[in-house]
Amino acid sequence: MYMKKALTLAGSDSSGGAGIQADLKTFQENDVYGMTALTSIVTMDPDNNWSHGVFPIDVNIVEKQLNTILSVGIDAMKTGMLGSVDIIELGAKKIDEHGLKNVVIDPVMVCKGEDEVLQPENTDALRELLLPRAAVVTPNLFEAWQLAGTGKIQTIDDMKEAAAKIHDLGAKNVIIKGGTGLNTDKAVDLFYDGQEFTLLEEEKLDTTYNHGAGCTFAAAITANLAKGKSVKDSVAAAKEFVTAAIKHGWKLNEYVGPVMHGAYTKYVGSLKN
Repeated sequence: MYMKKALTLAGSDSSGGAGIQADLKTFQENDVYGMTALTSIVTMDPDNNWSHGVFPIDVNIVEKQLNTILSVGIDAMKTGMLGSVDIIELGAKKIDEHGLKNVVIDPVMVCKGEDEVLQPENTDALRELLLPRAAVVTPNLFEAWQLAGTGKIQTIDDMKEAAAKIHDLGAKNVIIKGGTGLNTDKAVDLFYDGQEFTLLEEEKLDTTYNHGAGCTFAAAITANLAKGKSVKDSVAAAKEFVTAAIKHGWKLNEYVGPVMHGAYTKYVGSLKN
């Protein structure tokens, strides 16, 4: 028996809804064998309003994890929370050393406020080092305008402008996650392959139980690429997968409600192909 293999280079979410936990659940649901290189451990303090603590992992340990995984070979990889310029540089180096092609960059940014990021040097490194190596990049609205250097994205035309600028930075394909952030009737994402803009629309879901949706979406794209699907087909399949996951999201505690990673398989259909 042979399974396709995928790598996630990302942080650990102790609550289980996002980060490498979401990635592994998504890989498993999509019949792909997942391997992990942890960049950080994220905890939540139950005695302080579930406030987050982020504990970075030394870059040398991250490299040892990557060496373990890449020694057996992978069919696709994704990145999530990277945490430092050193780790971003390491990721770019390993992509080049191993000639990796199916690379999904989920440009997770730690935000200082509504208009700025906490570590702008990481955004610069993402832009310069990882976008040119990305088969697909999956920013949300905030991340997209930070990468593109535009103003806030409020319309589909704004999304198109940002997607074109990100593509010009080297990403082969761009999918901007509009979700419910736009004043539209549907939940809208925009896919751009350098030539054509494609809107992916689903019903807007009135829920706050969407923790981990972005990680899950990027991981589903990665899994489909690992199985040999085209980028466009991988993105479309991932959109269906994450929509089902959000639709069946559930309350974990008073602070967070994660998506249900098994919802597509349980309620829609088989993904084993």
